[in-house]
Amino acid sequence: MAPLIQYLMGGLTLGSTYGLTALGFTLIWSATGIVNFAQGEFVMLGGMLAVAGVAVGLSQLWAILLAVAGTTVVGAMVERTMIRPLGRRPVLDVVIVTLGVAMVVRGLVMLFLGKETHVLEPFSGHVPLRVFGAAIMAQGVWVLATAAAVVGGLKVFFSATLEGKAMQACAHDPVAASLVGISVPRMTLLSFALSALLGAVGGVLITPITMTSYDVGILLGLKGFAACVLGGLGSPLGAMAGGILLGVVESLTAGYLSSAYKDAVALVVLLAVLFFRPTGLFGPRDVTRV
Repeated sequence: MAPLIQYLMGGLTLGSTYGLTALGFTLIWSATGIVNFAQGEFVMLGGMLAVAGVAVGLSQLWAILLAVAGTTVVGAMVERTMIRPLGRRPVLDVVIVTLGVAMVVRGLVMLFLGKETHVLEPFSGHVPLRVFGAAIMAQGVWVLATAAAVVGGLKVFFSATLEGKAMQACAHDPVAASLVGISVPRMTLLSFALSALLGAVGGVLITPITMTSYDVGILLGLKGFAACVLGGLGSPLGAMAGGILLGVVESLTAGYLSSAYKDAVALVVLLAVLFFRPTGLFGPRDVTRV
C-alpha cells in the first residue's frame, strides 16, 4: 500500500506542474486561438532565474519573486516584439515563431547561466511527511496547494471578470470583439504575460524537487501540451485535470514498469487523445471534420 501511495503522491505533484504548464497554453489559446510552444521555456526560465538570484546573494523569497516578475516581463516582450508584428498572418506562421522563440530563450539561458543542473532549497525544509507509511516531500504540498489556488483563480477570472470574458471573446471572433470596444492587442499581451507568470510559478515550485537546467523546457512544454490536449484546449479545469492524470500515469509507469518508459507516456497519451477524442476530456463532444 505504501508504494502505491508514494507513486500516487509523486504523480500528483508532477501532474500539478504539468497542469500549470498546460494552463499557460490554455490562457493564450483562450485569447488568441494559437498554441504557444515557448511555454515550456517560461517554466524553465522561472526556475533558472530563481537559482541565479540565490547565487548572487538574494534571499530565496526575493529571488523567486524577481524570477516570476522577470519571466512575466519576458512573456510580455515576446508578444510585443515577436507576435504582434505578425498581425493577421496565418496561425501556423505564429506557431512557428513561438518555436523560434523557444530556441532563442533556451540558447540565451545556456549562454548566460550555463549548462549545469541547478536546484533550489525546498520551501519547508527536507523533512518528509509520513502518510500511511509513505514518505512525501513537503514541497509537493506547496505544488498541490498552488495548483488548486491557480485553477480556482482562473475559473473566477474567466467566468466573473470583464478581462477574462474579453479574452475568450477575442479568441472566438477578434473582429467582433474589437467592434464592441475590446482591445484585442491588449488582451493578447495580457494572455502572454499571464501564461509566462504561470510558467514561472510552476518552474520555481518544481525546481526543489526535480532540479532545472537550460534544456528542461523542451520536455515540460511537450508534457504540458499533452496535458492541455488531454483535458481540452480552452478549459482551465481540463488543463489541470489532464496534467494530474498524465503525472499519475507517468509515475505509476515508472514505479511498476520501468522509468525508461515514463517520458514516452506523454506521447502515447497525446496520440491516443488526438485519435479517439480530439476535443479532450472536458472539450465539446461535437467535432467538425474538414
